Amino acid sequence: MQLSGQQYQIQGLNVLDICQQFGTPLYVYDADVIIRQINNLKSAFNTVPLRIKFACKALTNISVLKLMQTQGIGIDAVSVAEARQALLAGFKPKDITFTSNGVDFSEIQEAVELGVAINVDNLPTLELFGKTFENTVPCCIRLKPNIRAGGNAKIQVGHEHSKFGIPLAQLPDVHTLVKKYNIVINGLHIHTGSDILDPEAFIQGANVLFTVAKEFPDLAFIDFGGGFKVGYKKGDKTTNMPDLGEKLSAAFKEFCKDYGRELEIWFEPGKYLVSECGVLFVKANQVKQTPAITFVQVNSGLNHLIRPMMYDAYHEIVNVSNPEGELKTYDVVGYICETDTLGSDRQLNEVRADDVLALLNAGAYGFTMSSQYNARFRPAEVLVYKGEARLIRERETIEDILRNQILLDF
Repeated sequence: MQLSGQQYQIQGLNVLDICQQFGTPLYVYDADVIIRQINNLKSAFNTVPLRIKFACKALTNISVLKLMQTQGIGIDAVSVAEARQALLAGFKPKDITFTSNGVDFSEIQEAVELGVAINVDNLPTLELFGKTFENTVPCCIRLKPNIRAGGNAKIQVGHEHSKFGIPLAQLPDVHTLVKKYNIVINGLHIHTGSDILDPEAFIQGANVLFTVAKEFPDLAFIDFGGGFKVGYKKGDKTTNMPDLGEKLSAAFKEFCKDYGRELEIWFEPGKYLVSECGVLFVKANQVKQTPAITFVQVNSGLNHLIRPMMYDAYHEIVNVSNPEGELKTYDVVGYICETDTLGSDRQLNEVRADDVLALLNAGAYGFTMSSQYNARFRPAEVLVYKGEARLIRERETIEDILRNQILLDF
């Protein structure tokens, strides 16, 4: 979203016109930003055999997935339903990886039947996988590198006490199962967390994988997960992608030389690809002045964007209706019957009732973590593609809330 004159625009379209057409609250995604982020990652790793698997839990709208597919990248799914959405969007099964976590084995079997690649997260699943498929279906294994990196503690997933991945100390058990059932291990995977700024965290994880990989002769790829840092505030530092690409590519080439053949290098970015593309537009219902605080009460809340309340995440807020107004201090709060703060102590251009506010960097884990709490409808979604705003999800109605309920006759 850019300010041109006194109008905020996305691909030259006035955002207020978009909100007028589709209503608020409204998620709007800029396709150009998604494509830019994909190309940034491709450029940073252009000297190695790169495969990008979009971590679609960040944003699963099938039109967004279709856009990803047109850019030649794959999908990392964490449920069979996500994998099915990717198939519906046009992905081939071989381009989808199912990275499960603690699921019933029947879900693994269903994923195998779909033909998608399998990433195994724990020893019991690996044993069941071996008993069931032996050497007929290859799998990747997710390792826990014992690295603590990332932003909020809730999104640090590579440390010793994380539920994710097989601990390095259990590698002998992995080898026992591999030998017992003749399992083909075709990839190794780690993911240390989200919002990782320091390239050294990736290098540290790479060194772990490079050491372990020598024990597995049938590898086709090594998957470094994702977690690249994106900016939420003006002046925020972000992952230096060219620097990371140069350092990690050099290390990967050296590893492949030692390994004896060239493997593919995989990444599973989610937030990095879609965070900056998304804006949540909301309307100010009223401005509530109290002796201590001035609240802007909007027609949205944690039911549409839970990240501020769940992760203490910061989303920049902009008054797109009054860009020249006097700066004043507000707490922007939602309409949910809970503490429901979207932004505290924010300097905004003067907000009036019915003004439209924009919450930036809302493309990742916005709609996908939304809910119908308080019997509120989830918002519509719009994709701006080649200068046209196109509806990609209709706003919910009361019928959506009631659809699967059953009214008993007492």
